[in-house]
Amino acid sequence: MSAADVRVPRAPMIVAAAALIVCAAILWFARDFTFYFDEWSFIVTAPDWTFATYFTPHNEHPSMLFRAIYAALLNTAGLRTYLPYMAVLLLFHLANVLLLFALVRRHAGDLIAMCAAALLLTLGGGWEDILWAFQMAWLASIACGLGALLLIESPSRVPVAIGLLVASLAFSSIGLLFAIAVGVQLLLKPGRRRDLAWLSPLAVALLAWYIAFGRFGVHPNPQPAPGNVLVDPLYAAWGLGQSAAALVGKGGQYGPPALIAAVAVIAWRWKRHGADPFALSVAVALVAFYLITGLTRAQLGYHQSGASRYVYIGAVLWLILLSDAARGLPWRGSWRPALLALVFVAWFSSSVLLFSFAIARPVVMEQQVADYFALAAMRSDPCLDPDGAVDRLVMPVETRPALYYRAVDRYGDPRAGRPLLDNASYEAGVRHLRRADC
Repeated sequence: MSAADVRVPRAPMIVAAAALIVCAAILWFARDFTFYFDEWSFIVTAPDWTFATYFTPHNEHPSMLFRAIYAALLNTAGLRTYLPYMAVLLLFHLANVLLLFALVRRHAGDLIAMCAAALLLTLGGGWEDILWAFQMAWLASIACGLGALLLIESPSRVPVAIGLLVASLAFSSIGLLFAIAVGVQLLLKPGRRRDLAWLSPLAVALLAWYIAFGRFGVHPNPQPAPGNVLVDPLYAAWGLGQSAAALVGKGGQYGPPALIAAVAVIAWRWKRHGADPFALSVAVALVAFYLITGLTRAQLGYHQSGASRYVYIGAVLWLILLSDAARGLPWRGSWRPALLALVFVAWFSSSVLLFSFAIARPVVMEQQVADYFALAAMRSDPCLDPDGAVDRLVMPVETRPALYYRAVDRYGDPRAGRPLLDNASYEAGVRHLRRADC
């Protein structure tokens, strides 16, 4: 008997209940969170948004549906509470856990699928995507992409799968890696190659968007350079290792050995049983993700590929691949407690890491709240610098206080019900906002 043969009664209900409990707990930890960093790029410009704005990229990403969700939240919940934004983020995280479970269960059975879902649910290495509402775009792209991978296996559901890929790309360019996975899978199945034609309208639409809007996206500073091509392989290898190590709650120096171990496990599986089109398509998408990202990010240093926001994406694909490799593991005698113990240790280590980030994040939030108070204190001060930046580390987007004041007048004061706890950041913010000649 192998691990793939194990049946767990009511497995979907168990996974769904556990995921709901964990997401509710994360939402409770997020009760004091507030808007932060890139979110203000949406907030301060939202009053000026037009229909064309929705097609404007955020950095290099298409963000039509992403902007639509933020517009809806700003015009309902406003800025007085952050919980609705976190609730949307966690809804997508919940969807990713359940869809990953369904996808792995189809290929590797109940037990392995439950283990994969548990590791993603409390993925400490991907904390940024779980604890920052602005990352909802990436999690939504993953959810739609996983849905597409589930449906593409049925020829009758190809149109729906392509629709999900469109939605995935309308949230962010993370959808591109799922389009790659779907395309490779159809290409490797001789009887399904005609279905590749369904990807043509998607490719044409993406190209048209890029020509009209995407090519004007803002790249990070420093700008991408031709030298990125040379650094790209190292960038990709480092990112692959970090996302693999994150599955056991580790990172940094543990990345390279984790990558070697993960590749060895998958190679062993493929050597003995062959690689099916599904597994190959996921592997191609995983490598392509880091290589494509490196073309626009490698100038920031190869270590940047290990950022937690990338780790979550890589971990999802690693979990699919490693779950596929685990199908043939024996499930008898001492193998049972040994395998369960390994999964538990990995899950516990990752969960502790996520918990540590969750309890540490309020420190940054207190700095952000102090910036709110500094901006409010200086609003009527004649010494206010019209080009003042209250805090370039926590709130770098705010470089024109007038836009901030316009946003809070329209959407509500984010200070509502919040005490000022970080006096040092408040005083620094006031200094930054005051003209030098005052």
